Amino acid sequence: MALAPQHRVGNARRSFFERGTLPVGTVPDTILQSWRRCQRSGLAVDAEPQLEPLPGQNLRELRDSHERLWRLARAEIDGLGTHAASTDSIVLLTDAAGWILNAEGSAGFLDKAGRVALMPGVCWSEAAVGTNAIGTAIVEGRAMEVRGGEHFFAPHGILSCSAMPIFDPYGQVAGVLDITGPASVQQQHALGLARLAANRIEHRFFEDGLAECELLRLHHDPALLDTAGEGVLGFRNGRLVAANGVGLRLFGLEHGDIGRASYEALFDAPLSRMRDDGLLQDRSGRILRGSVDDVRARQPAATSRVPMSAPRRTLLAPASATVFDAQQREQLLRAGRVLEAGLPVLLQGETGTGKEVAARALHAQGSRAAKPFVAVNCAALPEGLIEAELFGYEEGAFTGARRQGSQGLLRQAQGGVLFLDEIGDMPLALQPRLLRVLQDRELSPLGGGKPVKLDFTLICATHCDLQQAMAEGRFRSDLYYRIADHVLRLSPVRENEDRAALVQALWQPLAQGRVLSAHAMQLLATYEWPGNLRQLVACLRTLVALTDADAQIEVEMLPDYLRDAPRMSPALQNESNLQALTLEAMRHALDACDGNVSRAAKRLGVNRSTLYRRLKL
Repeated sequence: MALAPQHRVGNARRSFFERGTLPVGTVPDTILQSWRRCQRSGLAVDAEPQLEPLPGQNLRELRDSHERLWRLARAEIDGLGTHAASTDSIVLLTDAAGWILNAEGSAGFLDKAGRVALMPGVCWSEAAVGTNAIGTAIVEGRAMEVRGGEHFFAPHGILSCSAMPIFDPYGQVAGVLDITGPASVQQQHALGLARLAANRIEHRFFEDGLAECELLRLHHDPALLDTAGEGVLGFRNGRLVAANGVGLRLFGLEHGDIGRASYEALFDAPLSRMRDDGLLQDRSGRILRGSVDDVRARQPAATSRVPMSAPRRTLLAPASATVFDAQQREQLLRAGRVLEAGLPVLLQGETGTGKEVAARALHAQGSRAAKPFVAVNCAALPEGLIEAELFGYEEGAFTGARRQGSQGLLRQAQGGVLFLDEIGDMPLALQPRLLRVLQDRELSPLGGGKPVKLDFTLICATHCDLQQAMAEGRFRSDLYYRIADHVLRLSPVRENEDRAALVQALWQPLAQGRVLSAHAMQLLATYEWPGNLRQLVACLRTLVALTDADAQIEVEMLPDYLRDAPRMSPALQNESNLQALTLEAMRHALDACDGNVSRAAKRLGVNRSTLYRRLKL
């Protein structure tokens, strides 16, 4: 009988570390190679690793230095964090050296991971921590799984880790995305999820283009164009100078081929063929479809800003066109007009309803689209330092202040859009300072310094009921009326009149040939999605990670919470069978919809007038 995996690893460790023999075949070769590197570097397997996280100020500086990586990865971290929280695991983002920048997911497992210093501000390079998924993935330059006792140091045997390097356009490791859970639970799909998320992050590196570079976006499957599944190749003077992982795999190239491969070695027709016909033939005879993005033609000049008096744009960014229904898209266009007039917009909605997506859509459709979009999560900033982070400070303003001072987040938005997310959670003591800055459009950094004139448009967002917060004295009414010239409510997914269309719109760019069966689509479309768009998108991405291209997604592949969710039979949608609904169920639906009878009726799938009659409203 075969030994259990943990017993095999235990035998391999005794063979390698105690007897000095190579346990070939019992653990992956990459693990053996890493163990040998660790020994050669002087790490002692029986030592207790001493890992201390960076002090708060140093961690903030580390994060500031990797702001772009965090910005590109944030959507994936949020989505994976929701998934991780439901599977007792966590998702980690590190820089190229293995310093952990952020951790999200299960609060319980975050605490357990913290006991072995798997937390923000700690470096998990292989040289510092021995064999581990993050550090070994950096050394190997590829995906890595390290389970339980495969870790070099014994205390890390409680972890099962799956890490995927994130490469920048030039083939250099920019960071690592890692999913970690308890070693006692088999993390079957973690590496697939991390790989899918890393692909999306790498694709976003090309959103702003590359200087003096022609970007070729292509694939032999046209359905993958304009998605993270497309290949992106950057050419400069006939030389491949940039690429994403998909583009490299299309031609059997490695990251080391960037800078060496030539256009002529890959294609047998000039680039103009793609410009004219939307297709190219490679040296293997395959036909690839796509487009050429001449970045030089679309990079905005410093003086090309559209004046505030210019007509507003009539189109929303593609992401918002997918996420929001027709009514909300029209509301966004109206909010855009308010923003163009220099007036603030307040976005209200439950967690996961797409408030930041809406804010970015407003930025993209306005005259400040070429200027910065600075997002500040008021709930995530440390309360003791939120004032310094927002307003900046001069050298020596307080103990621990960095030598050259700090510009502050408000000034980073100069000329663009400032997005204050979760403003309802801003400490009450700080609200008068923000109000004064918004009124005067001028701020003075902490510790003195010359006042700075500010120029930005303001979007705020909150899941809180600010009217109730004002009544309870937790939010200043004068600040509310300063930020809420125009209020836009983003409705939860359960209120969407055509959830099937929403699911299909979100699924299409992810599917890569996969098909949702009719029953699976029905369950996806009728579930109420308490986590809203964030939960729905995370679910769809998980389905993609768990299946092969061209697969049909059946009900058995859906998460348990979807298969087990109580749902209404089609008969209940007929008013004649309304008796099957209890008064308690109706009142519960009415309470859940804040007394809105129309929404409660829609939620139950019954006629509004009948609901009125049964409840005697």
